[in-house]
Amino acid sequence: MKKRLANMRMKKFTGFLVAILAVTVLFSCSNDDSNDGDGSARVKVRMTDAPGDYKSVFVNVVDVMIKSDASTSDDDAWVSLAGVQTGMYDLLTLTGGVTQLLADAEVEAGFLSEIRLELGGDNYLILNDGSRQELSTPSAQQSGLKIKVDQELEAGEEYEFLLDFDVDKSVVSAGNSGGFILKPVIRATATSETGVIIGAVHPTNFQSEITAQSATNTISAYTNANGEFALNGVPAGIYKVTIKPSLLSGFEVKTMNNIEVTANGTIDLETIFLN
Repeated sequence: MKKRLANMRMKKFTGFLVAILAVTVLFSCSNDDSNDGDGSARVKVRMTDAPGDYKSVFVNVVDVMIKSDASTSDDDAWVSLAGVQTGMYDLLTLTGGVTQLLADAEVEAGFLSEIRLELGGDNYLILNDGSRQELSTPSAQQSGLKIKVDQELEAGEEYEFLLDFDVDKSVVSAGNSGGFILKPVIRATATSETGVIIGAVHPTNFQSEITAQSATNTISAYTNANGEFALNGVPAGIYKVTIKPSLLSGFEVKTMNNIEVTANGTIDLETIFLN
């Protein structure tokens, strides 16, 4: 298990990461002496996703912007991060604990009010039968994905936030038309204030959904091809973890109670054997 955990951590911090269901924006909390006193902080933006009932969900990321002044609604107050990795991303490849790095940039130290994820209009999904369906994306949704952060950025520090893109809630049926509308629902958490739950499920020849639930929070993820999972951005607290195998697998749902998550901590549930 230690080897598997090390491999998962290595994947998490490698430049370009692929694979947990959600969108992630990271502002990690570690000192960097080389930046001390230069009046800037470092910002990383990653993407991840929460489970949805589709084969693929592609979103077109065209920009990631930040805003420091919470008192103004002026569009001129938004500043694009340098080096944004624009392009099409399949949110459903972000599973098993992997996140997608969207930007890694230095920004001016000071107060960070919001992050805005700007999407293009050519988003689409692949249904489980293999058919492609365009995702109608209203202009207000393309430019209006604003996520509150309210974080003071100190010079010489590196900050990391996780944006969890909930596919299941973000893709909405368009009624009798048979089409689909993209109305993004995104959860933002500071990684320095949240923990991670990792583990593996056996057998591995089917996918399982892992859900951690407390009185106020519910976080979900799927296992990857190796049966591994990681629930990122879990607020500190006591959780019930539910392992729900594929209905066709014939295995029973399993629950684990009183799982305590601490800020900036990792809980390893080891290998969970299903009956």
